[in-house]
Amino acid sequence: MVQVGAKPVTARRAVAEGAIHMQRHTLALILKGGHQKGDVLGIARIAAIQAAKKTHELVPLCHPIALDAVEVELTPAAGAIHCRATVSATARTGVEMEALAAVQVALLTIYDMCKAVDRGMTLTDVRLLEKSGGRSGTWKRK
Repeated sequence: MVQVGAKPVTARRAVAEGAIHMQRHTLALILKGGHQKGDVLGIARIAAIQAAKKTHELVPLCHPIALDAVEVELTPAAGAIHCRATVSATARTGVEMEALAAVQVALLTIYDMCKAVDRGMTLTDVRLLEKSGGRSGTWKRK
């Protein structure tokens, strides 16, 4: 792991997004709450928060970080669900990996819960949108 002990503690924030594309009937099933496994979006939101908190257990050499907040938005669109995760912490290292892990695991949870009705779902466009804090300051995707 990289030595971060000498770095100053600063407010850190990262925002990531991604999407899962599916058949329209799969999306309709999720939205009407009729899925036999339960509340797909609610469970995906909890999975995302858990993933952000446990990123250091999933990604080798990633520092454990005490997170201040994790916000997860799951927004239905035509044939897709878009996920946006915002993670913040007061720490010595950034939270980009936590935001990206949250998005990926939310989308994987949706896939897992719905694969019996739609194995052709596709996870796309997982990416960091912005980060702030630390020595390198603010970065935003153009």
